[in-house]
Amino acid sequence: MPGQRRSGLRNPAGAVRGLGAGTLALEALVLLLAIQPIRLVGGELGGAAIAAIVTLAVAAVALAGMMRRPWAWHAGTVLQGALLLSGLLHWSLFALGVIFSLVWAYALHVRRVILG
Repeated sequence: MPGQRRSGLRNPAGAVRGLGAGTLALEALVLLLAIQPIRLVGGELGGAAIAAIVTLAVAAVALAGMMRRPWAWHAGTVLQGALLLSGLLHWSLFALGVIFSLVWAYALHVRRVILG
C-alpha cells in the first residue's frame, strides 16, 4: 500500500541512525580498551600505533554523534579503511579493522534494506 512503511518501524531513519551510532561507539570503546591487552600479549605497540588508536577512537565517537548527516555514513566507511591501514603499524589493528569492517558492512546493508 502507498504510504505504508516497509520495515514496520515507527521511525526507520532514527533506528538506522542508532545502529550506525552504536556501531561506531562500540568500535571506539573496543579500540581504547584494546590498547593494554595488545601491549601485553601482542608484542611491542609503538607510540604511532597508540596515537592511531586514540585518533580513530575519537573520530568514531565524533561520527557517532553526527549520524544525522548523510555524509557521516561515508565517513564511517573511510574510518574502517583507516583502521585497516593502521594494521601496518601492528597486526592486531588489522584484525580489529577486519572485524569492524564486517560489522560496518552489515550496518550499511541493514540501512539499505530498511531505508531503501
